[in-house]
Amino acid sequence: MLDENTPCRTDWVPLLSELPRKKSWLLCSLLVFALLGSADLLGQSGASARKSTQDEVVARAEAEYDRGMTALRQGDLALARAVFEKVVKQLPSSPEAHNSLGWVLSAQNQTNAAIAQFRLALRLNPDFVQAHINLANALIQNRDGQGAVHEALAAVNLAPNVSETHRTLAHAYDFSVNLDEAIDELRRAVALEPARPDLHDELGSLLARKQLGTEAEAEFTEALKLSPQISAAHFHLGALYLEQKRVSAAVNELQTASRLSPQDPQIYYFLGLALHEQGEDADSILALQRSLAIKPDQPDVQNQLGLLLQRTATPQDAVVAFRQAVKLRPEQADFHNNLGLALIQVGEGEAAIAEFQTALRLRPGDSGYKGNLGIAYLQKADFDAAVTQFQSALKSAPRDAVLHYNLGLALKMQDKLNDAVAEFYTASELDPGLADAHYTLGVTLWQQGDFDAATQQLQAAIRLKPDFAEAYYSLGSVLKQKGDLQEAAAALREAIRLQPDFSGAHTNLSAILRQLGDTEGAAAESRLGAQLLKQKNSEQAATFSTNSGRRLLNAGDLEGAISQFRSAIISFPDYALAHYELALALRLRGKKDEAAEEFRKAASLDPKLAAPKP
Repeated sequence: MLDENTPCRTDWVPLLSELPRKKSWLLCSLLVFALLGSADLLGQSGASARKSTQDEVVARAEAEYDRGMTALRQGDLALARAVFEKVVKQLPSSPEAHNSLGWVLSAQNQTNAAIAQFRLALRLNPDFVQAHINLANALIQNRDGQGAVHEALAAVNLAPNVSETHRTLAHAYDFSVNLDEAIDELRRAVALEPARPDLHDELGSLLARKQLGTEAEAEFTEALKLSPQISAAHFHLGALYLEQKRVSAAVNELQTASRLSPQDPQIYYFLGLALHEQGEDADSILALQRSLAIKPDQPDVQNQLGLLLQRTATPQDAVVAFRQAVKLRPEQADFHNNLGLALIQVGEGEAAIAEFQTALRLRPGDSGYKGNLGIAYLQKADFDAAVTQFQSALKSAPRDAVLHYNLGLALKMQDKLNDAVAEFYTASELDPGLADAHYTLGVTLWQQGDFDAATQQLQAAIRLKPDFAEAYYSLGSVLKQKGDLQEAAAALREAIRLQPDFSGAHTNLSAILRQLGDTEGAAAESRLGAQLLKQKNSEQAATFSTNSGRRLLNAGDLEGAISQFRSAIISFPDYALAHYELALALRLRGKKDEAAEEFRKAASLDPKLAAPKP
C-alpha cells in the first residue's frame, strides 16, 4: 500500500492544475509574492519607460495584470489566460507576465506551452525564483525528473531560506525515485517553517513510504495539531493505520477525511478497504461505489468492488464491476482472471473461457489461470479440454493439491474412476487438510463399491470440517448400504442438524427409519423431505426473479426491478436477499419507510444483510 516505490499521492504533490488558493499547493504568483517579496511587474521595461506613451502602456499593462490576478482569485482561468496573453503582447520583456501566463496554462493542463512561458521568464530574469519553482513543477508534470531537479536546485540556491524551494526540490527528487534526498529536503523545509501543517503532512507521507511508521505518525499528528481540519493529514494517517492493521483507528481517520473532503475519490477507496478489513462489507461496498460515483475511471477500485460483491453473494454485480476494470485496463491479466471467475459463478462458462484465455495471453504459463480455465471447461462439460488444462498447469505446479483435485474431478466426469482416485489420493497427501479431496474420494470409492475405504475418507473429511453436512449425508448413505442402519441414521440426523433444509437427508432418513420399524418417524421425515423439495423449487424461482431485478436495476428500470423483487418474495417469502434488494430499490424510489421495513425483514432473515448507511 505504502512502499518506497509508490508514487506520491496527487493531493500533496504540487499539482499545476490546482488554483492558487491554498498555501500547500503550487507556488502561484500571489503566494510567491508573499513568500519571496513582490516583484515589479515590468522588470527592466518599467525602469526604462521614459516617454508618456510608454507610461500609458505600462499603466494599462499593470491594470490588465491586476485584472488577471482578480480572475485567478475568482477561479476564472479562461479570463485570466486571455488577460495575461494580452499583457505579454503589451510587455514582451516582462518576466512576471510570462510566469503568470505559464501558471494559467499549467492549470489548464497545457504543460508544454506553460514550460515555454516559464523558460521565457527565466531568459529575461535568470534569478526569478518563482519561475524556477513553477518550471520545476511543470517538468514533473511532463515526466522530466532530471530537468525538474535542475530547476528546483536553482531555486534553492537562489533562496535557501525559503521553505517552498526545498519543498519543490523534495517533489522533484521524489519523482526521480530518490526518496532519501526527498526526505532530507522536506526536513529542511519543515525546519525553516515548522508551523506549516502541509509540510509535516508531506514529510509524513514520505516517511511512511520509507516504512518509518513511528516518525510518519508523529508528522501527521503534528500536522493535525497545527490544523485539525487538514483532510490530507487525516487521509494519510488513516492509510498508515490501515497498513499497520490498526483498522478501527484507520476507519476513524478516513471517515473524518471524507467529511472534510467529500469529493475526494481516493479517500473513499481507502475507507472502503478499511471497512472491509473491519468486516463491514456492506458499508465498504458503499464507500467504493461513492469513490466511483466521483471518478468512474478507477480500474483498481472497480476490481476491489467486484471482489467484495463476489463475497457478498452478488456475482452479477461483480461481473459488471470487473467488466469496467477490464475496459479501463485491458492489459491487466488479473482483472480478466477475476472477471472469468465471476462469470463462472453466474454460469457463463463460454464467456469465462474467453477471459481466462485473454489472461493467459497476457501472462503465458500462469498455472492459476490454467487451472481456472480448466474449471470453466468443467462447467461447460468439456471434460477433455478441462483435463488438458489441469495437466498443463501441473507441469509448472506439480505439488499444487487443488490442481490434482480438480484434475480428479474432470477424470471422474469422464468415468475414469481409477485415475480420478489416484489424483484424489495425491491431493490429500499434498494437502492433508483439504477436506473436499477426502470427501470426493470417499464418494468415488463408494461408487466403486469399496464401502470401508469410502467410510474412512468421509470420516476424515468430517474430522477436518465438522460442519460438513454433505459428508454426513454421504456417510449415512454408505453406512446404509453396509447395513449399519443405526450409525447411518445418526449420520443423517447430524446432516439435518447442520442443514435443516437438506431434503435428501430427510428422505434417506425416512427410508432407514422404515427399515428400523419406526413408521411414524419415517412418515414425518418423508413429509418434511417433500415439503423442503417444494420450497427449494420456490427458492430457485425467487433467485431467478431477484437476479432479473438486479439486471433491470442496473439498466435503470427502477419500476421493473421493484416488480421482480416483489415477485421473488411472493415465490419465497423468507428469501432475505430479495427483501434487501427491494429495500435498496425502494430507497432509490424515495420510499424511505417501505425501504426501512424491507431492510428490517432482510436483517431478521439474514443478519449479514444490515441496512447500509444512506
